[in-house]
Amino acid sequence: MIGRVAFLLALVVLAGSANAENPAEHPADCRTAEVQPERNFALPQTARAIKAKKLNVMVVGAGSSLLPGPNGNKSAYPARLQEALQAKLTGVEVKVGTNVTARRSAAEMVKAMVPELAINKPALVIWQTGTVDAMQGIEPDQFSQALDKGIHVARSAGADVVFINPQYSPRTESMIALGTYAENMRWVAMQQEVPLFDRFSIMKVWADLGTFDLNSATKKLDMAERVHDCIGRLLADLVIESAKSSAPPAGAGR
Repeated sequence: MIGRVAFLLALVVLAGSANAENPAEHPADCRTAEVQPERNFALPQTARAIKAKKLNVMVVGAGSSLLPGPNGNKSAYPARLQEALQAKLTGVEVKVGTNVTARRSAAEMVKAMVPELAINKPALVIWQTGTVDAMQGIEPDQFSQALDKGIHVARSAGADVVFINPQYSPRTESMIALGTYAENMRWVAMQQEVPLFDRFSIMKVWADLGTFDLNSATKKLDMAERVHDCIGRLLADLVIESAKSSAPPAGAGR
């Protein structure tokens, strides 16, 4: 089982790094596959942090939150998210920290959240999960229970939550039931009123449109960096829009 999981993880990482265009030169390409959330759930703690001019974000994730190489941390989507948020939130100090380790299930991530939340006290937890649970064949109900528990842990610590579901790859689609876990995340997000960054659908549309050639396997890091840059940009948009929906209307209370 461990050997199969490692093999599938390698395929997902390689497929996610393939790219047919250059969104760094054409930023609008990042938005060609933008998928709006079904509901723009509020992020009240994030809105308060923005108003206080200091936003602390923690990304909790597994392998697809990482990029290899000496500049991997600077090019992966958490760093790109910080840059995008900083550019959009004038006058706000933005810090995006990470708790990212490869091959962790959702339940394992929940355990890791507890001390990180106590130490870093983020206003927002961005939680990327689902792929490892699918690879390991963890029961979908157990996966959903872990998601519910993680939301409770984060909110009890005073943090909002945003979900990121698995990334789409045509190379692994027939081997891993990612769609099942992505759908479970959608239902939990709706029930718990958590914004969902639908990475799975976004990347599927990218593949269908040819924005990124996800059928190709390549180790060119510049291509992976462009994918992560787009994800960071779109994720920043979702965070800001969800935070805006938490703010009272102008003139309220007068």
